[in-house]
Amino acid sequence: MLNPEYIIGIDLGTTNTIVAYTEAEISEDRTPEIRIFEIPQIIGVGVIETRKILPSFVYLPGSQEISGHGLSLPWNNDNKTIVGEFARERGAEVPQRVISSSKSWLCNVMIDRNNPVLPWESPDTISKMSPVEASAMIIRHIRDGWNYVMASEDEHHRIENQEILLTVPASFDAVARELTLNAATQAGLSNVTLLEEPQAAFYSWIEASRDQWRKMVKKGDRVLVCDVGGGTSDFSLIHVTEEAGELTLERVAVGDHLLVGGDNMDLTLAYAMAKKMAESGKRLDSWQMRGLVHSCRKAKEKVLSDPETVEHPVTILGRGSSLIGGTIKMSISKQDIENAIIDGFFPVCEITSIPSKPQKIGLAEAGLSYESDPSISRHLAKFLNQQNNDSVAGSKLPTAVLFNGGVMKSDKVRKRIIGMINSWRDNEGSSPIREINSDDLDLAVARGAAYYGLARRGKGVRIRGGLGRSYYIGIAASMPAVPGMPLPVKALCVASFGMEEGTDINLKNQEFVLAVGEAVRFEFLGSAIRKNDVAGEIVEDWQDEIEEITSIETTLPGESGQVVRVTIEIKVTEIGTIELWCVSTEDEQKWKLEFNLREQV
Repeated sequence: MLNPEYIIGIDLGTTNTIVAYTEAEISEDRTPEIRIFEIPQIIGVGVIETRKILPSFVYLPGSQEISGHGLSLPWNNDNKTIVGEFARERGAEVPQRVISSSKSWLCNVMIDRNNPVLPWESPDTISKMSPVEASAMIIRHIRDGWNYVMASEDEHHRIENQEILLTVPASFDAVARELTLNAATQAGLSNVTLLEEPQAAFYSWIEASRDQWRKMVKKGDRVLVCDVGGGTSDFSLIHVTEEAGELTLERVAVGDHLLVGGDNMDLTLAYAMAKKMAESGKRLDSWQMRGLVHSCRKAKEKVLSDPETVEHPVTILGRGSSLIGGTIKMSISKQDIENAIIDGFFPVCEITSIPSKPQKIGLAEAGLSYESDPSISRHLAKFLNQQNNDSVAGSKLPTAVLFNGGVMKSDKVRKRIIGMINSWRDNEGSSPIREINSDDLDLAVARGAAYYGLARRGKGVRIRGGLGRSYYIGIAASMPAVPGMPLPVKALCVASFGMEEGTDINLKNQEFVLAVGEAVRFEFLGSAIRKNDVAGEIVEDWQDEIEEITSIETTLPGESGQVVRVTIEIKVTEIGTIELWCVSTEDEQKWKLEFNLREQV
């Protein structure tokens, strides 16, 4: 792709999807303007409007459910699937036909994420999608909506021709990231770079602060980015340092993948309401419970986003005679919602607390693998305690915190977290933690992704994530076999100490032999001692200075027993992986290997 007109940031969220964009090329005397793309979507039968937020819901209507052109889109008169606001609203009424939280399903290792399994537990009479297909459906809606609005008069403005930053949780594993890219590819987008959501939220704060961010933090600050989204909770630490008199930012720690967030809170509210009804002799079946969860989610989002709302209606649809026969309308108060969230997910704990691990039941449903301990407080304590002995972050707790995610709109939730961290800091005799304010908790990640695209072009501040060690891949030595002696393995440096994320290297002047078509092993190595090795350097005697980190056993596509002469292309990604591309010197066919740095160090 040549000369994109726009840089586009896409926050593909568990609950909501947002798109931000800015011009890719601007003159030096102009300040970049980041705008939110208002996405056309169906909000009712035959009604289309634009919204800043596209709810991440896919509704699969029955063949006779909506007649005529009630589902038509400006770019698709024969549309059969609903994405967005109407999908979310309709899903509360017919829950077995709605796909929600497809992003969380992308990281579910208990299922084949390319198999059509969603909506989960819906009848076999309903057509289904895989988590990848559902995610692709949401991205495709964005693609078509953008092209309809922005590229109707100029093909060069089509989204396929733009630079795209797609955000993922910092804790997504390599498979979930790859599946996210696959979804984007299925939706017709290829020029996509993944970016961690907490970093994007921090970039949004930098962008909103303009040049004032350096006055809001100081050398030595450790900023905690606490991002509690619809499906996951992400923690990152950013260290403020100084070079040549200028403040610089370095991301020094990323938390584990935590499948606990807004979805868990919706379930908590729904079960609390169902329990009250059961005590009065009214039982809900699984179908009604799913609808109640959707209604509780709407109530939670409305109450947390609107300070004036003190309560919100919740609807429970009627079913058979032995259960609730008619539609019941209740209400839930803001106080009940905040208390359930604070007491259930943010209980006060000590810095030494760790998440509880109850004994597992032998058999369990194959649904989403939620955290066994929903206490985000204890997960946060564990994360911060792990950093106490880190040589970069130091032994002190965060000095500032940046919140992100819809639940953080609640003053009570933010105050609970700040108060708890301050109690931990009191034990160290430290001053209170500062809150760094975010302009918009819903739009921050998308805006930050677009800003990062500018920063990559030298038009903004970048958070450094330089590698804390050098990395190598094992290379079998070319020498005659010796009886009783294994073939020596040399270490090829593929990423040097301090190498910045987002860096590409091409070892085009070095050729290697790649075995394809049969089971082989690739050894990934690292060293915190050898800080001067450069990419492409081969170390022969490394036993005392380089250690084995992990290995990958795989069979690369090709004829059995075939060997191919290749060069190696290397990329250290923004999401903490090293990608090695083995490129054939004959026909440029490529084979990809990927190693996750953050899971290993």
